Amino acid sequence: VQLQASGGGLVQAGGSLRLSCAASGRPSGYILGWFRQAPGKEREFVAGITWTGGSVVYADSVKGRFTFSGDRDNNPVYLHLSALTPEDTAVYYCAATLSPMTKRTADAWPYWGQGTLVTVSS
Repeated sequence: VQLQASGGGLVQAGGSLRLSCAASGRPSGYILGWFRQAPGKEREFVAGITWTGGSVVYADSVKGRFTFSGDRDNNPVYLHLSALTPEDTAVYYCAATLSPMTKRTADAWPYWGQGTLVTVSS
């Protein structure tokens, strides 16, 4: 699986962005996810979506503000970020796994795209 993330940028607090993740060579049944890593912090799970798009989960910190859209028939898939705060500033990574979506640590996701930087100014 090859992943290509894009869409990051500089935005003011309260603003919105849309990140995209284009996947190629993907096996059936994979799960796509987004992680982020802020300076000096560990990489953390943000959201995940199943192969069919029928199930989406979010980290508590972004629930209600971020929306993951897409399924096996749509490429790229998108992560819509809204009501952004400076605490959302991080490098955002697109990832894929065949493991259950309950596994939200980075080591359970073997496929990674390059990161895209999101900077939220106050």
